Amino acid sequence: MASQTVSTPAPTAGTTSVDRRPSGGTLILAAAVPLVFLHARYQPTLSIGLRSTSIDVTLADAAIASAVVAAAVRLAREGPGSLRASAWPLAAAGTFLAIIVLQSFAPIARGDDYALAAHLVSAAKFGWYALLAPATIVLVASRRDGVLLLRALVAWSLVASSWGALQFAGLVSEFEGKRPGQREPSFLGIHDFAALSGAALAVGLVGLTLRRAPLGGPWSAAALAGGSLGLVLSGAMSGVIGLWLAGAAILAVSLRGRSLRLRDAAAVAGVVLAVTAGTAAMRATALERFAEFIGLRDRAAQSTAVQSYAHRTLLGYIGVRIFLDHPIVGVGWQASSDDFAYTPYLSSAHRRFPDVPAEAFPSPEHRWGVQNAYLQTLADLGLVGFAALAAAFATALVKGLRRSRATPLALVGVAWLLVAAGVWGGLGLVPGIPLAALTWMAFGLACVLE
Repeated sequence: MASQTVSTPAPTAGTTSVDRRPSGGTLILAAAVPLVFLHARYQPTLSIGLRSTSIDVTLADAAIASAVVAAAVRLAREGPGSLRASAWPLAAAGTFLAIIVLQSFAPIARGDDYALAAHLVSAAKFGWYALLAPATIVLVASRRDGVLLLRALVAWSLVASSWGALQFAGLVSEFEGKRPGQREPSFLGIHDFAALSGAALAVGLVGLTLRRAPLGGPWSAAALAGGSLGLVLSGAMSGVIGLWLAGAAILAVSLRGRSLRLRDAAAVAGVVLAVTAGTAAMRATALERFAEFIGLRDRAAQSTAVQSYAHRTLLGYIGVRIFLDHPIVGVGWQASSDDFAYTPYLSSAHRRFPDVPAEAFPSPEHRWGVQNAYLQTLADLGLVGFAALAAAFATALVKGLRRSRATPLALVGVAWLLVAAGVWGGLGLVPGIPLAALTWMAFGLACVLE
C-alpha cells in the first residue's frame, strides 16, 4: 500500500551478505559458546532415569537445542540451500553417526556382556552435539554472523585462560583443589581447555596472514594472547600437534592466495614455536619419564605413579590388539572400555609393560578406555567405522579449503577442525564435551556459504 514505508533498501548490485546484521539465530549460536565450552560439573544437571541407565541434560544441551531450533526456523524461512551445498560432508558425517548406532547392537548379537541402554544414550549424546554442524552452516550466513561467533569464542577463551592463570598461581581451585605451578584445566578440563585455546589461537593466526581476516587487529591480538596462554597452561601436547596442523593449513592457503608475506609467515612460525616450547616446558617431567620408558635415556628411581605417556602407550597397545582381532566392525561403540573387550589382552599387556603400575591397566574400577579417538574408532567400529570417520573429516576439510578462496571463515573452520583432530589424539571419543562441540562447529564453519 502507498502509505507503507520500507525500512531497508532493496539490494543493489554491490550488496552482499557482508552487509547483513547478525541474525537472532546467530546471536543464539554465539551465546551457546560459554555453555558448550564449560565442564559439566559447573552446570546444573537434570538426570532422567531410563531403565538401567539415565540421561543427563545440562545447560549445554539446552544451548544446543536453542541453536538447532533457530536453524530450523531459518531453514523454514529461507530454504535448505545452505545445507544442500554441503551435502557430501553432511552425508559422510551422518554415515559415521549411523555406524555408531548400528555398532551399538553388534555386541548384543554376539552375546557379549554389553550395557546396550547406556551405550545407546552415549551414542545419542554424541549425535546430539553433531547437530551443531548443520546449525552452524545455517546460522552463519554472512560475514558478520561469522565475526560474532568468532568474537564469542575468542572472548570466552580469554576468560578461560585468565582463570587458568589464576589456578596456576594458586589463587583459585581447580577440580582437585589448589594445585599451583602445574598444567591447569581452567573450567573445562585439560584437553577441552587446549581445544578452546587452540581454536582461539587459530583465529589469531588467520589474522596474521590474511588481509581479509574476519577479525580486526585488537581481536586478533586478543586471540593470539589468550589462545597461546591457554594452550601452554593446559600442557596438552596433542593440542600442540593440532596447532601445527592448523598453522600449516593457514600458511598453505595464504601462500596459494598470494597474500602471504615473509614477515607474516615468520610471525606464525614464531608463535607456533613459542607455544610448542612453553607447552613442552609445562610437560617436561612427563616427557622425561616417557624418554626413560622407551629407552632414550637412563631410567631414574622407580616410580609407582602412573606416568601419562607410558599409560597411553599401554592403552594404545590394548586398543591395537582389540582391533587386530576385530578388524572389520570392531567390538562395538565404546566397548573397548568394557571388561569383555580388554580382558583377553591383559596378560600379554602385563608381560609387555612389566614396569607400569597395576592401576594403569584397565579394570572394572578403572575403565580407562583407549584414550585416543582414532585407535578407539578402530577398536570399537573397525575399518568400516574408521573409514567413515576419515571420510567425514576429509570431505569437510576439502570443502573448507575450497571455500577458503571465497571466505576466510571457511579457513578458520579448517583450522579449528585440525586443532580438534590433534586434541582427539589424546582423548577417547567422549560424548558431550567441549571438544565435541568444537569439532562439529568447525565442521559447519568449514562449509559456510558466506
